[in-house]
Amino acid sequence: MRSSGSLCASVLLFAFAAHAVAQNSPPAPPNLKKIKDDLYLIENSDVTPEALRYWGGNITVFVADKGVVLIDAKYARAHDDVVAKLKSITDKPLKYVILTHNHPDHAEGAPLLEAMGAEVIISDADRDNMARSANAAWLPGLTFAGQARLFLGGKELQLYQFRGHTRGDTVVYFPAYRLIVLGDMLTTNPLQPPTVNYADGGSWTDWTNSIDEILKMDFDMAIPGHGPMVTKAQVLEIRNRYVAFQQRIRALNRAHKSPEEIAAVLKQEFNWSQPNNLPGFLSELR
Repeated sequence: MRSSGSLCASVLLFAFAAHAVAQNSPPAPPNLKKIKDDLYLIENSDVTPEALRYWGGNITVFVADKGVVLIDAKYARAHDDVVAKLKSITDKPLKYVILTHNHPDHAEGAPLLEAMGAEVIISDADRDNMARSANAAWLPGLTFAGQARLFLGGKELQLYQFRGHTRGDTVVYFPAYRLIVLGDMLTTNPLQPPTVNYADGGSWTDWTNSIDEILKMDFDMAIPGHGPMVTKAQVLEIRNRYVAFQQRIRALNRAHKSPEEIAAVLKQEFNWSQPNNLPGFLSELR
């Protein structure tokens, strides 16, 4: 693991500017769920666009003997709720925050957690994405490239860098628990299907290749960036659905269908409605 020393910029589906707080009462706070032993999940309780916009993505919590590891950090406005949930399960200090990628709904709360004493870790590539932000005021202090390992309390966390949603998505694997945390490489909330962020180096082709590599790993359950946990078999089902999605775009593209015609077919066959991403799809999936 190499030392380096941001708050991000780019926002994708349902992730809006950090200051855009709902005018009315906020959505119901996220739930804290015990997964097994010392693993917990902070997951939005409401499956609504408002909850997605307000609270951000999932947080995985690992309570080790000498401290706590968080995977992702939600929006900054979720900080007090996150801290309260941590205090409800342990009085151990916060040691590390691992960011799956640079988008605000997963990373904006990280500086506040760093101020509590945590070291923040992100891939080299997604730290670079943060640094490119016009208003970058903070950058994580630790990066890795390719693969890293973290040992706490006799448990091992393996960090892998992939490309798909961004150019440097971090996947965290817990071999002892046969569990993997995928960030936005996978989403299971029906309002937020898996997608790629071209501005941050994402790629559908590499998403497929990355998921295929992940499926070779020995896990039973996967935690997505948004939505409930799923089994390995369900990850494969989602992979197959979005390979079919890509193949359909390629076929329509090669048939010289208009963007409007392609969007209509994707809406009908895949319930897809993300027009802002269509130009990138058509450029990549020829």
